[in-house]
Amino acid sequence: MKGALIILGFLIVVGVILYLFDSRARRKGKETESRLASQHGKGDEGGSECCGLHLVCEKDSLSPVSAEVEYYDDEELDRFIGRSGNHYSPEEVEEFRDVLMTLRADDIAGWGRSITARRLELPPEVRDEFLMLVNEQRNLRR
Repeated sequence: MKGALIILGFLIVVGVILYLFDSRARRKGKETESRLASQHGKGDEGGSECCGLHLVCEKDSLSPVSAEVEYYDDEELDRFIGRSGNHYSPEEVEEFRDVLMTLRADDIAGWGRSITARRLELPPEVRDEFLMLVNEQRNLRR
């Protein structure tokens, strides 16, 4: 019984030490990441690969990372800013679909960030197609 208590005590001490080292390493990693990100601005300047400074690649994210808007030859869609996605005519839905279907595969996620940054709401049917295409691209990269 005494041997089991010694082993248990040893395991607890080792667990506490490992926890302290892990939390210290995580804290240092976050500080380093934020320092590097601030030194490099946005980090990834449009290259085909991620910069490696972020836990999740910004190119795969659908959330806008900055307030800067990038256009994909779709400036005409800005006239729909503020409109609900459910209130588009069939012709207007086709405009969104045409832009989506003419995008290069690696521009699809960026277009989604652009749409969000511009406060545009996709029609539900185009949004479903968009999400399907993004999902396909993510699966191809794995």
